[in-house]
Amino acid sequence: MSEPHAGDEPSRFRVNRIQSSQLQNTPSVVGTFISTSIPEDLPITINVGGSVPMANNSDGNNEGGDGYPNQHMRPRRSSLAQGLGGGRKKSVTLPKDFDYLAENDGTVYGKNFAYYTREALPHFENYKNILGGGNMSRPTLEELRSEAMYTKKTEIIPEAVSQSVKFGWIEGVLVRCLLNIWGVMLFLRLSWVVAQAGIGLAIVIICLSATVTTLTALSMSAISTNGQISGGGIYYMISRSLGPEFGGAVGAIFSFANATAVAMHTVGFAESLNDLLKTLQVKIVDNAQNDIRIVGTIALIVMQSIIIIGTEWESKAQVVLLIILLVAIADFLIGAFIGPLDDDEFTRGYVGFNATVFATNFVPNYRETEGTKHGFFTIFAIFFPAATGITAGANISGDLKNPGQAIPIGTLLAILTTTTSYIVFALLAGATTIRDATGPVFDDLNATSVIRENWEFANNCTGGVTKCVWGSHNSFQIMELMSIFGPVIYAGCFAATLSSALACLVSAPKIFQALAKDELYPGIKIFAKGFRRNNDPFFAYGAAFVIALAFILIAELNAIAPLISNFYMAAYAMVNFCTFHASLVKPLGWRPDFKYYSVYSSFVGFVLCIAIMFLMSYITALVTFGILACLFFGLVYIKPEVNWGSTAQAQNFKSAINSVQSLNTTLDHVKNYRPHILVLSGRPSNRPTLIDFSYLITKNISMLISGHIIQERQPYKVREYLQEKALTWLTKHKVKAFYNLVDDVDFEEGARCLMQASGVGKLKPNIVLMGYKSDWLSCDVEDFKAYFRVIHDALDNHLGFIIARLREGFDYSNIIEEDSEETVLSLTRTDSQSGMDSDSSRSATGIPKITYTNESFSVEPEVVVESKKSKKKMKEIGADLKGIGGTPLPKAVVNNLTQFQRKQRKGTIDIWWLYDDGGLTMLIPYIISTRSIFQGCKLRVFTIANKQNDLEVEEAGLASLLAKFRIEYSDLVVITDVMTKAKDTTREFFDGLLKEYRKNSEDIMDDEMKLDNSELKAMREKTNRHLRLRELLQDHSRQANLIVMTLPIPRKSGISAPLYMAWLECLTRDMPPFLLVRGNQSSVLTYYS
Repeated sequence: MSEPHAGDEPSRFRVNRIQSSQLQNTPSVVGTFISTSIPEDLPITINVGGSVPMANNSDGNNEGGDGYPNQHMRPRRSSLAQGLGGGRKKSVTLPKDFDYLAENDGTVYGKNFAYYTREALPHFENYKNILGGGNMSRPTLEELRSEAMYTKKTEIIPEAVSQSVKFGWIEGVLVRCLLNIWGVMLFLRLSWVVAQAGIGLAIVIICLSATVTTLTALSMSAISTNGQISGGGIYYMISRSLGPEFGGAVGAIFSFANATAVAMHTVGFAESLNDLLKTLQVKIVDNAQNDIRIVGTIALIVMQSIIIIGTEWESKAQVVLLIILLVAIADFLIGAFIGPLDDDEFTRGYVGFNATVFATNFVPNYRETEGTKHGFFTIFAIFFPAATGITAGANISGDLKNPGQAIPIGTLLAILTTTTSYIVFALLAGATTIRDATGPVFDDLNATSVIRENWEFANNCTGGVTKCVWGSHNSFQIMELMSIFGPVIYAGCFAATLSSALACLVSAPKIFQALAKDELYPGIKIFAKGFRRNNDPFFAYGAAFVIALAFILIAELNAIAPLISNFYMAAYAMVNFCTFHASLVKPLGWRPDFKYYSVYSSFVGFVLCIAIMFLMSYITALVTFGILACLFFGLVYIKPEVNWGSTAQAQNFKSAINSVQSLNTTLDHVKNYRPHILVLSGRPSNRPTLIDFSYLITKNISMLISGHIIQERQPYKVREYLQEKALTWLTKHKVKAFYNLVDDVDFEEGARCLMQASGVGKLKPNIVLMGYKSDWLSCDVEDFKAYFRVIHDALDNHLGFIIARLREGFDYSNIIEEDSEETVLSLTRTDSQSGMDSDSSRSATGIPKITYTNESFSVEPEVVVESKKSKKKMKEIGADLKGIGGTPLPKAVVNNLTQFQRKQRKGTIDIWWLYDDGGLTMLIPYIISTRSIFQGCKLRVFTIANKQNDLEVEEAGLASLLAKFRIEYSDLVVITDVMTKAKDTTREFFDGLLKEYRKNSEDIMDDEMKLDNSELKAMREKTNRHLRLRELLQDHSRQANLIVMTLPIPRKSGISAPLYMAWLECLTRDMPPFLLVRGNQSSVLTYYS
């Protein structure tokens, strides 16, 4: 780069120009502060030989060095500028982290892009922190769009290097699956399965088991490659896919099944050792179940000790056991092809390859053993645990280097290998051994030779002459008999059973530890505690040890296996259902790398698992589903505070969208009318009684929207905070409602926006409800006019309209403890993903913490830990209400705030159905009367007769109409003297309301607010009618629990706001809770079926 000379044109240094070919040289930004006060692409003009103009700061001031926001950037920028400017410093000194390209026009392009832009480049940490909740360097929208100078700490914390031992797909998945599948059934039960079911059905059993496990493995592979998975295996997959309810239930039962499988494999080892001791004529106690219990307990203690020493030792032990197992398999295969070595083996049933034997053994020969009459599915139930080892690798997913790659490859390869080996072993056992044999005659070798030649060892069993203790039906040591060297088979059997037991003894605690970490069930958190660098769950080890020991003491393999089969089947069914459900719903987050699955294969696997469960044993299946149901509904009741983005949530969204869209093509019918209410409540916590009363109408039948209007424009984070607070309040008070906020509009325009834009499709409000404006005589004229216009706006939009009035009013914002406006405006900045976490929890009682920095806003949920005593107190009505500063509220105030949550005294709901508005005046009080708190209140109906002579006709007609509507009422009163002149005292009360407006009418230029004598004269009859109604209300309804009256219609340009509000004041002042209701003149009631 040539040095500029004096007199040259000013050079321009653009800090944001960078060539893509140089991106790989950009230094990493770790633990630094990044200045972002310089707008992107701002050129810095450097006058060669003169002073160096600095970039303007955010306030537009040119203050030299102060334009740089932090000390880290000053020396770099100043040295570069001085070097290019040719001031006192004659040579160009460039920072080491910068490379520059000079153009002919003097423009220099800097390469260190991250230092000169607010934008964050795509980085793993930005997305990882969605799960972990750590620091992210991605700026918010407010920061990107703001012109204010700020200092942003973009410290990217490097991922901590785990000190725990991680396994690859061979050692972590393939070896474990092979050892688990080649378990006790291979050496002790496979020949017995062939004897019972025959070669043909034995292969069917093996293939059916392989089909179930293969379909499950495909589904499991899809789930495991759909993003990063943590420890917990199948529990983690199901819980993150279907939600905590399904995941918790299956996780609990699957960890129990793994602990029980420890007992099954250990009992298999003890049985094999017991048979070996029998041949050596050695016994511990009785060569029977007691010996099995003793050996099994000792073996369990030894295995648990190995695991406690460390999982890396357990993994090394697995490799050694696999080698022994492979040697034993080779020993069996060689022995099977060589044939029997002596007459003893021959007479014990091992006759070598024989077509007759193969044909005889090809068909089933079910027999009763230990009191159980066996059939295809009982044999399948005993054999199926042999195939359940496919989850051995997935169960330790947290200990795998790359679970998404290791689980599919290792699991599917293990299934292929073991299925092939099982089929080969079944063919060899069926083709070379007979079902029953007497064994050798030890005291006469010549007799043994004769017996072999004449096959008397088999014929005698067929005729029932001799008790047969050999043959595949009677002996579980056929594999040892067929091998070339028997002790190796025993070693292989020991290796298979102990390796499987070890794997299950590791898997069960790991799954339960993951379940305990999520704290789905109360009282299990202690089992989540990990120790040492591998996070070993010692407490969970202890629980698994106790369960395994309890089942070892049963000492009967055939009794343990069917129960395990059902538990595993239930877990496999849920894995298949997870993939099926995700493939069917197709959430955007469902993008597995593993493609060799389909929605059909998952569904077939799910149905197959359920069907086999019932075919094996419908009683055990019902017990399994009963346990799952208890665990599932327990979590439904507990409602754990977790959010894992499950497919159940995606299904809810999809179903909701489809349902709303289907409503667009559904024609409206009066029988399906539902009162969807938009209540102009502001923040729900400010007017709790108005929300409670609105919810009385909509509860369980329709939609309620709480509308909030703010006149000033609010930042996004403030609106987000208010939304969060409102939803928290509604959830806490068990009000099923939506919250809708509009800002930067006045009350009238905001109300109109809410009326027109709230809801979606046909799910939108058809009624507007707001509180009565009791300060209309003293409030600002513009506020009064806006309130009056909202009534017109609602009717203009063809909406029903309700005005509610209480003597005490609805607004408690100055009484109840709530955030002040200053508090709301002092929210702290967090990451732009807040509220979008994939793995987040939110307390229903948590109040967001509020702090302040710069000009960006957001919410930080504050975790509130409550004791059982405080939760119990919360159940008491009004116990959570506090005054300003947390002071207790007077009992009278609490009673007013909760009057629509407590049961009402016995009384009446008086309905003044003055005009036919479509029936809304009748429907609303009927709905309220069905609520539990108003159950003791009877309906009384008041109406107006046209003429005195028509009294009986009017009464009979209305009674008939109400009977057809199927609305029960206690009294029906027809008013005939509504046109009578009102009393002087009532008229004086009315005149007093309008005194001020009449006095100042000449000063008011707005026609809507101006009240003159001509209007009063024109409306004289209507005014008298409303005054007379006040008198009738005082006579008939002063003691009512609730009054509902048809709202008088304000004609457009026909009545001023003061006169209309004076009518409403006359009707409602000093009355019980009062509703003024006006339908949109469309029928909401019908008597047709």
